[in-house]
Amino acid sequence: MELPRADLISRARGGDGEAFRALTEPHRRELQVHCYRMLGSFQDAEDALQDTLLAAWRGLEGFDGRASLRTWLYRIATNRCLSTLRSASRRPAKEWDIPGVEPPEPTRLGEVVWLEPYPDTLLEGAINLPLGPEARYEQTESISVAFVTALQLLPPRQLAVLILRDVLGFHALEVADMLDTTVDSVKSALKRARAGLQHWRSTVADHEQPPAADSLAENAVVASFVRAWETADIDALVALLTDDVFMSMPPLPLEYQGLDDVTRFCTGILRADRRFSLVPTRANGQPAFGAYLRSSTGIRHGTGLFVLTLAGNRISALIRFENTMLPPFGLPRSLPRLERGV
Repeated sequence: MELPRADLISRARGGDGEAFRALTEPHRRELQVHCYRMLGSFQDAEDALQDTLLAAWRGLEGFDGRASLRTWLYRIATNRCLSTLRSASRRPAKEWDIPGVEPPEPTRLGEVVWLEPYPDTLLEGAINLPLGPEARYEQTESISVAFVTALQLLPPRQLAVLILRDVLGFHALEVADMLDTTVDSVKSALKRARAGLQHWRSTVADHEQPPAADSLAENAVVASFVRAWETADIDALVALLTDDVFMSMPPLPLEYQGLDDVTRFCTGILRADRRFSLVPTRANGQPAFGAYLRSSTGIRHGTGLFVLTLAGNRISALIRFENTMLPPFGLPRSLPRLERGV
């Protein structure tokens, strides 16, 4: 029989770990997504979640019940993330390390080199929750790679306020209490944060809406991309890209914007003696693929994880992450040899 909340809290305060897990488990996934939005890194979000739960376990005596347990946990998680943002050095930029391939001159150098993707398998039960009345973003939009990247460019306090108010819908008074500040300060930070997202908003407004996840339209674009990439068909690939297509490769700082620059980069990667196999998955609510380079021995070694952003029936962004992201998506480090003739 399920124990009343008050009984669970009493038992947890007495050192009952199972009672504490029963209290916090319903909130675990949404708290991890919250930490991910704030930090932009899957690994950092996992670490912040563990710190949050440990702090909650140690500080349960201080939970007075004025706010809900969920709100109290968000308070802890938000402040843990703010401490990380303010004190820790983020993952540094990495130098180009693909042997035999010389990248073309980038359009620019990116700032958010610590960005990592988030597995869709961990989003279940985390982004379909009832939101507060102040929420302004669809939950699927607010986990997209582009949105999370834009968040990382905000100052820490503005970042926290925008997520708590506009993404999760907490009232201004609740947010002020979480951050130990005033309602006026929250309103001011939110105004500046919204202004800071104007460039991202204008970019989104310029593009067609992506097709629904796993729809026939999405599947058609995805299948065309896989076919073009695996066969190194540059013309077919280019036909799928928008004119302002964007490509980046965290933690490499290189960024390419526009059809010409992205085409030059992809041409260098998909040269005659480099062939890839792509294994589908999903990240941040978007189509994604583990990329495996076919070696001379026939073994296909994982080289990274691609995440696509779709605009209508075309691709508006292609983000490549390191092969260290394959395990969180349940993908192997390598694939077996292909059958002869495949």
